[in-house]
Amino acid sequence: MSESVRTRPSRVLPEDTTTPAAAEGARERILAAAVERIATDGIDDVRIARIAMDAGVSTSLVHYHFETREALLEQALDYSYEHAGDVRIGEEEGDAPDHEHKLAAMIDQCLPYPGRLERDWILWVELWLRAVRHPELRPTAGDLYERMRVWFSEAIAAGAKAGEFELAADPDRIADRILALCDGFGVRSLLGDLEIDRARAEVWAVVAKDLGVDR
Repeated sequence: MSESVRTRPSRVLPEDTTTPAAAEGARERILAAAVERIATDGIDDVRIARIAMDAGVSTSLVHYHFETREALLEQALDYSYEHAGDVRIGEEEGDAPDHEHKLAAMIDQCLPYPGRLERDWILWVELWLRAVRHPELRPTAGDLYERMRVWFSEAIAAGAKAGEFELAADPDRIADRILALCDGFGVRSLLGDLEIDRARAEVWAVVAKDLGVDR
């Protein structure tokens, strides 16, 4: 990165964001801008000045928040996941008529449908590529996968408890299988090698057997 983010000279905020509300608002804008820029340009081509301009802050403030590219990607991913969670684990799921439909909606949230989900997927791909060469990012990947595994596992267990699922394996194992299927078919869909609806159908074909349902 031509605009290095290796170090920050001090812990004094570089501009007037000293109140908690102002500081948090600036950080939110920076992270939102970083997510869009990483998805558009890739982490290796991200320019701090561009993020600063998009967020309406100074470059020094962006440098203050992110010491390295890895820190930028890590926090952008966490930000993206938390905001996606507003949809994934929000009240909308309460509208599902049963646990089967709820799980199907959850799987949809883990595939690269055009729009926000496709953007989030590009961030995941950046994480995969970066974590292979930068071991310090692997705990970030592990934490995100663990959170998603728990999310699925709890939904599967709830469906079994309600008598809707007849599980062929432990909920944790089925959850891991779902994530692996979504990753594999999702990559092919993102590359244009497989239609997104076909990817969804292939994932659900395997999951349905694990859950003992017909669809």
